[in-house]
Amino acid sequence: MLFSLNYSPEMADLIRNGQIHVDRIKCAEWPDMIAAALPVAPVYVHFRLMAGQGLLPGDLLDSVAQMRTETDTPFVNTHIAPRFHDYAEPIEKRAVIDGIKANLEQLAERFGAEHVIAENIPYPEHDPGDKPYLSADPAVITRAIEESGVGLLLDLGHARRTAEHLAIDPRRYISELPVTRLRELHVTGLGYNEKGERVDHLPMRDEDWDLLQWALDNIRDGRWSEPWSVSCEYGGIGQAFRWRSDRNVIAVEAPRMVEMIRAAQPVTA
Repeated sequence: MLFSLNYSPEMADLIRNGQIHVDRIKCAEWPDMIAAALPVAPVYVHFRLMAGQGLLPGDLLDSVAQMRTETDTPFVNTHIAPRFHDYAEPIEKRAVIDGIKANLEQLAERFGAEHVIAENIPYPEHDPGDKPYLSADPAVITRAIEESGVGLLLDLGHARRTAEHLAIDPRRYISELPVTRLRELHVTGLGYNEKGERVDHLPMRDEDWDLLQWALDNIRDGRWSEPWSVSCEYGGIGQAFRWRSDRNVIAVEAPRMVEMIRAAQPVTA
């Protein structure tokens, strides 16, 4: 179970100075970012693929395959994000599952089901009605993942945002996801942006640390599968991350996460 961290110039500088350690640097599918990160530490690519929005073109899959090979990225990830205007009214849950599955099975056919993982997205607070919830419904996510044979990329921040919107305990919501198929875990702090919107990719607070510890306890005790990486999504480049890529935050949080992950390694006989 490795520790990975979003690429940022701040984290790269901290690594070079020996102030933090990462097993992998998590990069977007941007060649310039990957080129900047490779001299610092091993990288892996987090792709922006979407499941439930129609089949992917072959040239895109070729690009994913090439980038995966060049960086030794173990999994091809996608996001469970159906577009509801693609479905006839009334929208049937089975139709949504099948739409997501079509993408998952396409990726599984190209890369092998054991190398594909699907990520839960947050229930969008700005979309009214119950339609968007189908994309975050644990039953929909579980059926699509289990029937296609792929793995789960569990994003704790996304799960918390969904649970908060639904006014339920995030631990209850997460426990209904297919955690026995867990392959990668994303962690980040939650907070609010300048518009007062609930967002992630922020510094960790007490409740964020508590949820991470709960997840790691489940992994250590064998209730969940062991992921290949616990990946912190704090930090980045560009205007979107200008206010949430603080060097001091990374210097404090990265070593704490490494210590927690090492202590949670499952015991093998």
